[in-house]
Amino acid sequence: MDFLTIAMPKGRIFEEAAELMKSAGFQLPEEMEDSRKLIVEVPEENIRFILSKPMDVPVYVEHGVADIGVAGKDVLLEQNRSVMELLDLEISYCYLATAGLPNTQMNDVAPRIATKYPVIATSFYKEKGEQVEIIGLNGSIELAPMIGLADRIVDIVSTGRTLKENGLVEYEKIADITSRLIANPVAYRLKQQRILDLTKRLRQAVEEADV
Repeated sequence: MDFLTIAMPKGRIFEEAAELMKSAGFQLPEEMEDSRKLIVEVPEENIRFILSKPMDVPVYVEHGVADIGVAGKDVLLEQNRSVMELLDLEISYCYLATAGLPNTQMNDVAPRIATKYPVIATSFYKEKGEQVEIIGLNGSIELAPMIGLADRIVDIVSTGRTLKENGLVEYEKIADITSRLIANPVAYRLKQQRILDLTKRLRQAVEEADV
């Protein structure tokens, strides 16, 4: 069976994307969200899901092990992979921002920015004409200003609650983030009709959700 393989991140994005697919008329099993499986096949729809870390989705799509995928715009901006962006799914909204301790100035000499988005952070401060030192971190970014490791952080903000609970304030908004449907260029040519049909159905579901 020639499955259409879709890479998706586990967690919030997967749950919201699965709901959107159901709204678009796709028959997905209810237990999918609770499954510990990393590969889930849905023979009724001729679809296979690869469930992964958010940062890995564009990698799978670029290398063709997944035909299409759902990835946050933050990941796409950071990685700049050779994938096609087909549709803004308008789910999992959040935004990228700079943050730090309240009422503090950036260090004049080589200010330090902690982030798991070094490409985005470097580009943002370069456009502002500011030279900064980027410190790459993978978790608990909020710690960096609290322990004196960095002057600012660049991170995803959803509700702002985590910043507030750790005594940090937001300084500058960088970009709005939503999840996007992406495709491998070769798969798009070989399975064009199926991918176009899926995209059309999802676009209609997105538009109906906006009404």
